[in-house]
Amino acid sequence: MPTEPRSPRLAVLIDADNTSAKIADGLFEEIAKIGEASVRRIYGDFSSTRSKAWADVLSKHAIIPQQQFAYTTGKNASDITLVIDAMDLLHSGRFEGFCLVSSDSDFTRLAARIREHGIDVYGFGEQKTPESFRQACRRFVYTENLLPTASANAQDAAATKSLQPPSAATPVIAKVISQMGTEDGWVPLGIVGNQLANLASDFDPRTFGFRKLSDLVRKTNAFEIDHPEGGAMRIRLKPAAKSRERSKSAASR
Repeated sequence: MPTEPRSPRLAVLIDADNTSAKIADGLFEEIAKIGEASVRRIYGDFSSTRSKAWADVLSKHAIIPQQQFAYTTGKNASDITLVIDAMDLLHSGRFEGFCLVSSDSDFTRLAARIREHGIDVYGFGEQKTPESFRQACRRFVYTENLLPTASANAQDAAATKSLQPPSAATPVIAKVISQMGTEDGWVPLGIVGNQLANLASDFDPRTFGFRKLSDLVRKTNAFEIDHPEGGAMRIRLKPAAKSRERSKSAASR
């Protein structure tokens, strides 16, 4: 009897000093889409106000806390311990991926080092996270997109989630279509989604207010859509939008 393929084994390392405990539920729901969180560790000074909030969710998500007291100002023992543990776990050879949860650019080199070993790195951090760390990850998820919104009213959601307008997604989607170089300009939406992940590690429809890429594409009003009944959706840039993108590209040179 054939066995089901095993989910990728992941090591989840959380920087408590730079991550809000409010994202805990959404974080592990997102990680579950990637693989199995075999190791779950969090690093910080849990006597501090920000890190203390994590104490209420540690047992719920089976997270092992690594207490690091801030004995000296300016020295982040938590970051150092996280990096040491990450390298130990990397060299154990037991993991197919690492989830680094932080908005700190100090982990850029760690992410790059892990990927040099052929291991995927998934980053999770706020939209203020420096580009260097975001691009060092195979995929980067903004933690604002993981905040609970079911019980929040519209004003609360706006206060906790800084969404970009749908039109801001047009240039990168148009770039993917252009790179595909199809004769008639049509590209299957599934291929567009895969290429977006390769081109921009932090691209996420939720950043623009949509759960699905197809809904985001429709809202931009910049693409022609062909979706035959029972078939796969494909898109191409509208002529007017194509002219605008060419003008922007020429102006930026």
